[in-house]
Amino acid sequence: MTSAELLAAPPPPTAPAPVRSTRERTSSWPLVDRIAYALCWAVGIGLCVIALAIVAFMAVKGISYLKASMLTQSPQPSLLQKQSGGFRDPILGSLLITAIGIVIAAPLGVAVATWLSEYRRPAWLARAAESAIEIVAGTPSVVLALFGLLVFSQSFLGFLSQRAATGAVTGESFLTAGIVMSGIGLPLIVASARETLAQQPNQLREASYALGRTKATTIRRVLLPASRRGIATGVVLGMGRIIGDTAIITIVLGGAGGKLEPAGHTPILSLLRGVGSTLTSYVYYQSPAGDGNSHEKAYAAAFVLLLMVLALNALATRLARGSAADGGDRRRRPALRRPLLRWSR
Repeated sequence: MTSAELLAAPPPPTAPAPVRSTRERTSSWPLVDRIAYALCWAVGIGLCVIALAIVAFMAVKGISYLKASMLTQSPQPSLLQKQSGGFRDPILGSLLITAIGIVIAAPLGVAVATWLSEYRRPAWLARAAESAIEIVAGTPSVVLALFGLLVFSQSFLGFLSQRAATGAVTGESFLTAGIVMSGIGLPLIVASARETLAQQPNQLREASYALGRTKATTIRRVLLPASRRGIATGVVLGMGRIIGDTAIITIVLGGAGGKLEPAGHTPILSLLRGVGSTLTSYVYYQSPAGDGNSHEKAYAAAFVLLLMVLALNALATRLARGSAADGGDRRRRPALRRPLLRWSR
C-alpha cells in the first residue's frame, strides 16, 4: 500500500469511552438500598466513636492518676490502698502469663494449621480437630478456667503447682494458668496460619517438588517462611487475647491484687510454680467491685493495660498490612522465590 493510500485510509475505530453505570450512583439506588447503606455508615462511624471515647476516657483518667512510682513499686497490703504500693508485680505477671501461653500456643497452633492445610489425613480426624478448635474458640474463658483447675488439681500433676497446708494440690500457679491461657490463643493462631498457608500459590509447591524435595521439606523450608507474616499476625492477636483475660487469672492463678509469691527457692521454677496477679485481676481488685476499693489505681493500671493491648493491635495491623502487600504478584514473587532458591542451590 502506497503512502497516498495510507493517508486516504480512514482512521481505525476507537474504543468507546467507558460509560459509568447509573446503578453505581447512590441517588439512583432503591430506597431500601440507600437506607441500608446509610445504616452501614452509621454503624461504622458509631463503632469508631465508641472506640475513640473509650481510649480518650481511659487516657484522661489514667494520666491523671498514674505516677511513675506505681510502675516500680509492688502492691502493699494496707487499709489505705490509695497511698500504698504500685502494680509492678501485676505488670510482670501479665508479661509472664503471656509468654507462657504464647510459647505453648504458637508452635502447637502452627503445627495444627499446617496439618489441616497441607495433609488433612485422616479426614475424620481433621474434621474432629476443626470442631474441637471451634468449640475451644466459643467456650467462655471461665469454663476453661474451671476445667483447668479440675485437671491440674490432680495429685500426679502436683509438680506444676504448689500444695496447700493439708497436702492437697491447689492447681494454682503461673504454669497452670499459662497452659490454660494457651487454649484461648490457640484458635486465633490456627485460623491465621491456615489462611496464610492457603493463600500460597500451588506453583510454589510444584516448583519445590520439581527440585526433588519432599512435602515435609517444602513445608519447612518454603511454605512456612513465605507465611511468616500471617503467622506472626495470629501470634500477636493471640497475645492480645491472653493478656486481656480475667477469669482464668482469678481462678487458676490464685492471686487477686497482691505480690508474686514464688513456691520454693529455685530461681525460675519457684516463680513458675508460684501464684500472683496480672493487670486484669489487679484492676478488678482495686475497682469498687473488688476488695481494694481504690479506683485511682484501677484507672492507672487499666490505662497501662490499654496501652499494652493497643501496642499489640498496632503490631498485628502492621503485620497484616505487610502480608496483604506481599499478596500482589509484583511483590510476592521475589519474597516467595527467595526461600526456595536459598536452599535449592
